[in-house]
Amino acid sequence: MLIRVAVTLRTNGNISFQCAFHVVWCPKYGRRVLGGRIEARLKELIGGVIEEKGAWLKGRSSRVLRQEFPSLTSRLPTLWTNSCFVATVGGAPMDVVRRYVVNQKDR
Repeated sequence: MLIRVAVTLRTNGNISFQCAFHVVWCPKYGRRVLGGRIEARLKELIGGVIEEKGAWLKGRSSRVLRQEFPSLTSRLPTLWTNSCFVATVGGAPMDVVRRYVVNQKDR
């Protein structure tokens, strides 16, 4: 899943930076539960949290999705694993990042 977020140039004293990240969250036990309406709703939730807080929040997305899609509560004790992976994408164009993310679904 790929969510595009406008990454602005920020400054901190004498340092200027602009970071774009590829963040991977895995459903518990690697279950394939993200698709269709659940995937679409997750994108909405994450986009909203990013706009509101400027960060990703696993807790809120898990809570809301499990309330709205009860099948998730019967299949998984929790939605996300405790681990995550974050990497900068450097100067890679968004189409390259998008292809990479889409290809991960088949792994």
